[in-house]
Amino acid sequence: MASSSVFSPIVHALRPSASSRGRSSAALHAVSADNNAAVVVAGGAAPRPAPLAAAVSQRRELLLGAALSAALVRAPLPAVAREVEVGTFLPPASSNPGFMFFKATAKDTPALRAGNVQPYEFILPPTWKQTRVANILSGNYCQPKCAEPWVEVKFEDDKQGKVQVVVSPLIRLTNKPNATIEDIGSPERLIASLGPFVTGNTFDSDELIETSVEKIDGQTYYSYYLETPLALTGSHNLAKATAKGSTVVLFVASASDRQWQSSEKVLKTIVDSFQV
Repeated sequence: MASSSVFSPIVHALRPSASSRGRSSAALHAVSADNNAAVVVAGGAAPRPAPLAAAVSQRRELLLGAALSAALVRAPLPAVAREVEVGTFLPPASSNPGFMFFKATAKDTPALRAGNVQPYEFILPPTWKQTRVANILSGNYCQPKCAEPWVEVKFEDDKQGKVQVVVSPLIRLTNKPNATIEDIGSPERLIASLGPFVTGNTFDSDELIETSVEKIDGQTYYSYYLETPLALTGSHNLAKATAKGSTVVLFVASASDRQWQSSEKVLKTIVDSFQV
C-alpha cells in the first residue's frame, strides 16, 4: 500500500519528470562508462564505482532537499491570535475617553458568520489584548444549530482582569420562540441556569450579591455581581445578559482579588457599556 505524507504534493512537484529522469540516467550511464573505463585495478578486476557519477547523484539530492526546504519556509503558517493591545487597532470610544470601542462583526466569530447571534459591542481600555478561543468552546463545530452555550470572544489584561461573551441557545432556557429575557424568568432564575458559565465551574445562589434590571433602546438587560471564591474565572465576577433572536447573550468580566482591588471601577465601566 502506498504511504501518504503531508509533504507529498511538494515532493511530487519537485521530482524531475520521467523523460528528464531518463535523460539524466542515460547521461550518468555514459559518464559512468567513461570513468569505469579509466578507473580499473590491476589484474582486470571489476572497476571501482564512478566518482563523478556519485558526485552528480549527491548534488542532485542536495538540490532537491534545498528546494523542499525553501518550499516549506514559504508555506503559510497557521493563524494565531492577535496578541497586541487593542489600542493599536480599535477606534476610540467616543462616549468614554481613554477606552477603545469594539463591535463584533461576521469576520470575528463563526456564530456571527452563520447569523446565529446578533452583533454586540462594548468598550475596553487600550492595554487589553484579544485572546484565542479554543475551537471546542467557540461553537465552530456546531453552527448554526448549537445545543449548548459557546464562547464568542475573549479579552484580558494581566493587571485588570478578563472579559468574555458567552452565548446560549434560547431553546435551552425556554420553549418560546424569540422570547424576551423577561419571558425566561427573573434575574435569579436566569443566573441559576447560566451561573456555571460565569464562574467556569459551579454556581451557588449565596454567591449572588447584587442584581439589577435596565432597558436600553427597548432591550432589557439583567446585571449581576457575584463573589465567587472558588470560581475558575476569578473571585469577583460581573455579568450582563439579554435575549435577542434565538439566543441569550451573556457578557462576563472576571477578576482576582488583586485585580479587583485596583480595577473594580474599570471593569464596571466595561460591563455597563455592553449592548446587543
